[in-house]
Amino acid sequence: MPNISPGSLLLILVIVLVIFGTKRLRSLGSDLGGAVKGFRSAMSEAEAEDSAEQIENSKADADFDSTPAEEHQEKKDA
Repeated sequence: MPNISPGSLLLILVIVLVIFGTKRLRSLGSDLGGAVKGFRSAMSEAEAEDSAEQIENSKADADFDSTPAEEHQEKKDA
């Protein structure tokens, strides 16, 4: 991968500013920021739904008697 010097980055920035203008770049940046924020919030909502769904499924799958073994044995003996 080629190394990009700070001078090259500055030249690229100047060219982009000349082509697009500052107003268009500002609106483009805010639109991009809003899109990233929306994507992150959608991902966190999806993760929260998945974890809640996994907890609900694990509770539904847990068909076991939670009484201690000693009490269970006493019930059988009586």
